[in-house]
Amino acid sequence: MSGKYDPGRGLGRFVHEFEETAIAVILGLMTVVTFVNVVLRYLFQSSLIWGLELTLALFAWLVLFGMSYAVKVTAHLGVDAVINLMPPRGRRILALAAAACCLVYALLLMKGAWDYWAPFGGFEQTSGRWFPTGFAPTRDRAWYETEQIPMPDWLRFIEPVFNQGEHYEKLPRFIPYAMLPIGAALLLFRLVQATWQIVKGEREGLIVSHEAEDAVEDVRHLNYEE
Repeated sequence: MSGKYDPGRGLGRFVHEFEETAIAVILGLMTVVTFVNVVLRYLFQSSLIWGLELTLALFAWLVLFGMSYAVKVTAHLGVDAVINLMPPRGRRILALAAAACCLVYALLLMKGAWDYWAPFGGFEQTSGRWFPTGFAPTRDRAWYETEQIPMPDWLRFIEPVFNQGEHYEKLPRFIPYAMLPIGAALLLFRLVQATWQIVKGEREGLIVSHEAEDAVEDVRHLNYEE
């Protein structure tokens, strides 16, 4: 049941289009910035001093988008040699148990991601050791800036909101760090979606990708073509 992903309608389609658009834009920006830096370095002995930091931030965004996207398209790899020896009912029970564990993990990750990012956005961290029980006063770190990424003028409107009207010299850290709670929220959404598909019998498990089997099948097709 690892066929082509159907985004459906409503929220599922919106998230699907948001993910794919964001991934395409990030890849495009990384390519352009890296290419420009190479040209500047080898032809003009210069470089975008902020290019490396921006590329690293974009790569981090790509990884965080990728973890939820891989759940959606069942691209995560897993070892299921023992699971495949069990009858269908046993595989279904184990799939639901694995989904429950992943949901708990995603909830913990979501709390941790929010608590890390919140001070940089001027928000409060959650209280509670494992799961949020409320909000606790947090030291405002919205004035923290990145090392070298310049502040775009079209983002100056955020200064009265996040920096008490003070001027940002560099891009504030809460912008690149915002991908932490966004990525965790996307992962949680995709795991809830996958779990519901397992319950309805539309999906066998969270992991449906078999890289070795796919590689063998590709080689077999090549041999047939020859």
